[in-house]
Amino acid sequence: MTDAAHPAPSAEPGVALGWIKSIVMSVLPFVVVIALWQFASLFFPRVLFPSLIDVFWRCLEIFSDGAMFWNVASTVLRILAGLAGAFVIGGLLGLVMARSKPVDKFLSPILTLFQGIPALSWVVFAIIWFHGTEFRIFFIMVMTTLPAFTFQVIGALRGMSKDLTEMVFSFRPTRMKMFRTMVAPAILPDILTAWKVNLGNASRVVVVAELVGASGGVGYQLLQQQQLFDMAGALAWTLQLVFFVLLVQGALTLIETTAFRYRAVSERAL
Repeated sequence: MTDAAHPAPSAEPGVALGWIKSIVMSVLPFVVVIALWQFASLFFPRVLFPSLIDVFWRCLEIFSDGAMFWNVASTVLRILAGLAGAFVIGGLLGLVMARSKPVDKFLSPILTLFQGIPALSWVVFAIIWFHGTEFRIFFIMVMTTLPAFTFQVIGALRGMSKDLTEMVFSFRPTRMKMFRTMVAPAILPDILTAWKVNLGNASRVVVVAELVGASGGVGYQLLQQQQLFDMAGALAWTLQLVFFVLLVQGALTLIETTAFRYRAVSERAL
């Protein structure tokens, strides 16, 4: 009998099984947390552990009410604006610091100092220094996420292969081609990592800023729920930020997977 008479088994069932296993492992932690919360709601007062059914209806109310949903949109826009501003400023600072040692020696201690200042301190500073609510929140978001973006860009630029850079220079590329073929692929993984890390930090910082100095947004609504001792409402408003973070994290992961699909996949785990 020839090999043609016995075709190789298809790999599709194995691929499908792998996808199913991946989805189950991703969903399982959330299912466990939901089950534990619902179990606790059977034995504790609603003010401590409300039923997830009540939380679901509160979430649905937020999505269906235009005024409530605008609070969520305001917070999301504040997070994105703050992260974008910090990324642009941090990228420029990182580029200058990577090219100039004197500038690096001068700015590195300042950025390290900024990293040690708590977000609440920046909130107090912003309230004292500025009048506009939106500019206050933008300032707080930028100052709390700027050091991480800057240091991540510096590390990515300094981690570029010197030999590979010299080889690319030997072809005399234009600045745009140099950036597209060498610089961007080298620094993009660190930049995406910085966005993932700063996204979580920004979602926490913006709530603190809105708690103290805003008249709208998720943080302001959480303050209202705290005054009413409404745990279901507090959890529903918190989940709005969780949904946003998960959505953006998924988008960043998709960008990373698409941009680096050329990478070889190792058959051995570390």
